[in-house]
Amino acid sequence: MSSTEPVALRLIDREFLIACAPEEREGLLEAAGYLDRKMRELRAHAKAPGFERLAVLAAISVAHEFIILRKQHEGQNQRLSDGLASLRDKLSAALEGDPAKS
Repeated sequence: MSSTEPVALRLIDREFLIACAPEEREGLLEAAGYLDRKMRELRAHAKAPGFERLAVLAAISVAHEFIILRKQHEGQNQRLSDGLASLRDKLSAALEGDPAKS
């Protein structure tokens, strides 16, 4: 079982200490960097937004990106699964000696 260590994250001008396992540190820092960039993008286009509003808008933006990527991934998985099923049917037909199916 791994122990947790505090990691300092900066979002805009605020620092947060988050406990995480050492093996998760790099990913957490990368995620915080991504979120910080999103919040800064939103702040550049907004009229005097508060930190909390920026955090919510950034969370919605990141969640939207995630959903789009997940749908793309699911579509690719379905196409791969369909292709493998078709290949399996052709191989079965070839092994059974049915030239009409292969």
